Amino acid sequence: MKIVIVGCGRVGASAAESWDAAGHEVVILDVLTSAFERLPSTFGGTAVRGDGTDEDVLRRSGAEGADVFVALTEGDNRNVMSAQLAVEAFDIPSVIAKINDPVRAAAYAELGIATICRTGLMVDAMDAHLGLPPSGLSGMLAPTGTHPGGEHHASRTDGQGPQEGGGGGASTLEIETAAPGAAMEA
Repeated sequence: MKIVIVGCGRVGASAAESWDAAGHEVVILDVLTSAFERLPSTFGGTAVRGDGTDEDVLRRSGAEGADVFVALTEGDNRNVMSAQLAVEAFDIPSVIAKINDPVRAAAYAELGIATICRTGLMVDAMDAHLGLPPSGLSGMLAPTGTHPGGEHHASRTDGQGPQEGGGGGASTLEIETAAPGAAMEA
């Protein structure tokens, strides 16, 4: 299975390590090269320094054809933006965005993006440890609706990149295929 992870923090690095060890093809992106120091020396996937909210960076890093896309940065807005691109521009079948705010997590699920909310997960874990009933806050929410739009993105089957006039600005993409710190420019 091809898995793309945006965000190489503790959770992203742990997921990348686990899925790589299980034999999956893993691509992990972060804006900071130093974040890849969290990956073990045995990591056999691809580490990409770049912005996971940039459609061109995602395309050049190999998001097209991915089976799973997980947005795990510290920012709810960045996570939902990159998850939206995964759904709309790349038609990735399984997309999850980490959202810290339970209200926003529910709203994004209603717009068609599966969310994981550490707030609900942590409260329920503490309640379970203390012998208390679950909080009622959701930890993992499946998408319950759809988000209209995406027509402005190029289709993954048309062989074209983003349409002209969108985005603007240059994209940064460095791909690390060896030890962290051995960045290659794409």
